[in-house]
Amino acid sequence: MMGNLAVALITHGRIQTTLTKAKALRPFIEKIITFAKKAEAANDTARKLHYRRLAISRVRDKKAVAKLFDERASEFTDRNGGYTRIYKVGQRIGDAAEMALIELIDGNDEGYSKKPAKKATKKATNKAAKAEAEVTEAEVTEAEVTEAEVTETEAKKPVKKAAKKAAKKAAKKAVKKETPAKEETDA
Repeated sequence: MMGNLAVALITHGRIQTTLTKAKALRPFIEKIITFAKKAEAANDTARKLHYRRLAISRVRDKKAVAKLFDERASEFTDRNGGYTRIYKVGQRIGDAAEMALIELIDGNDEGYSKKPAKKATKKATNKAAKAEAEVTEAEVTEAEVTEAEVTETEAKKPVKKAAKKAAKKAAKKAVKKETPAKEETDA
């Protein structure tokens, strides 16, 4: 099946098929195109023939391989991978299968334009929030240890209950410490 799809893609330049078949065809056809590039770069005729025979063994159509090696290979010499592009077309009417258009990219195509960088303010606020959370967690764990020791010796309650109480107390203390600090900065 991949061989037949590859033949159609080489001869027509673009084909419409299901999305899963297009995604499966991409690495297959790119390996064949890489054989064509290696054959073009090879100095030895035996090596060129070897790559052509490898491609024929996978595609099984001599005319399509001849077209790829003789006509299309020179387009891809400057390109390092990414010889195909897949466009999602929509759903097929009969069975609602996702359809896609896969095409061979021209050798001089530069590809998609790069997206502009996102604002750094979101990253900075996320990092600041993480740092505050780590500081608060460190304070809570220190308070848990001291409170847990006091409550265990005094009340001799089960360890789980004492740890829960200590965590609640430490959290309340941390919140009380942050609240006056925020009011001072606001004033």
